[in-house]
Amino acid sequence: MLQNIGLPGLLLIAVVVLVLFGKGKVSALMGEVGKGITAFKKGVNDGQAEIEKEAADSARDVTPATAAAPAAADKDKV
Repeated sequence: MLQNIGLPGLLLIAVVVLVLFGKGKVSALMGEVGKGITAFKKGVNDGQAEIEKEAADSARDVTPATAAAPAAADKDKV
């Protein structure tokens, strides 16, 4: 359905939106949409960075907790 709109149809829709809402409302709306997209991208990047950090932290700590306890007990005996 949307494949048949074409450039003339998009221009007609843009003109109708401008007539109905006015230049100021459309401009403010597009500004808010831009802020929303920016906030979404920032959230996605922050989430991805957090996941990568957790993966790096878990990869760094490879020593099992049970192996460290007997080694400490051996040091006390010496």
